[in-house]
Amino acid sequence: MKKCTIICNPQSGQNDKKQMLNDFKEILNKYNYELNYIFTEYKGHATKITKELPDIDLLIVAGGDGTLNEVVAGNLQRTKPLLMANLPLGTINDVGKMYGYTSDKNHDLEMLLNGTIKNIDTCLLNDRAFVYVAGFGNYVDVAFSTPRELKEKYGKLAYMFEGLKKVPAPVKSFKLKYKVDNKIHYGQYSFIFVTNTTRVAGIDNIYPDAKLDDNMFEVILSPLTSKIQILKTITMFKTTDLDKLEGVEYYRTNNFEIEFETIPDESWCLDGEEYTIHNQKLKFSINKKLNMLVPKENVNKLFIDKK
Repeated sequence: MKKCTIICNPQSGQNDKKQMLNDFKEILNKYNYELNYIFTEYKGHATKITKELPDIDLLIVAGGDGTLNEVVAGNLQRTKPLLMANLPLGTINDVGKMYGYTSDKNHDLEMLLNGTIKNIDTCLLNDRAFVYVAGFGNYVDVAFSTPRELKEKYGKLAYMFEGLKKVPAPVKSFKLKYKVDNKIHYGQYSFIFVTNTTRVAGIDNIYPDAKLDDNMFEVILSPLTSKIQILKTITMFKTTDLDKLEGVEYYRTNNFEIEFETIPDESWCLDGEEYTIHNQKLKFSINKKLNMLVPKENVNKLFIDKK
């Protein structure tokens, strides 16, 4: 039989994890896989597990976007990366929803096992991997500062409650120099987003033509400091092309560098988790080492190579 390991975050979602894994074992056996599963115990544990796993046929991540981020980071550190897949269990599950997963986990696993293998673009902030979004600036900390107990009780609404607490605070901006495709720009910005996705923070089709295998990522910088302007711009994301949206600078590239005038105290948000980096200069790039088994549901939409 082929060997499959599931790395499971017991804190993600509200599923009965033991029952879920028992169901998964039966399904995987039908597809000629022998299942081993490992529960994560602390932040960063999934990265350590992934680096130390023996060679196996399939590695499945059962957790939220942050758990997927950790596994991707560990997989890139292997001499020979493992074929991996994602089964989303978290609150928002931007990556999972983008791939077409549902709320029925057994159905999702069957859909995955009948899927296709794709080479994916993995984004790097300096040497740190992220799967779909790196954000910096005002309010991005809501993603990682919202208490887990609130997320378990209120789901997506928990992020709204946490965000409302920050509304009275003034909008801060950051002076920086940045380079896109070897052209240098200067400005003062309140938000920076680097993404490789069609969905961010539960909002679909932010980049309807984004592809996950085109060796490119999307960059948004905003100089807006008025809260009214910011809210207006956010509401227009789904109805206006980004390159025509007032108050937004938009690029598609694989060569993006930032230099802050002074090192900021604020953390970045990588795939919904806090990432603190005290560097004045940051470089974003793409790694092409990883292959993922993905459902066929949205392959034509998400990939240039539609095979």
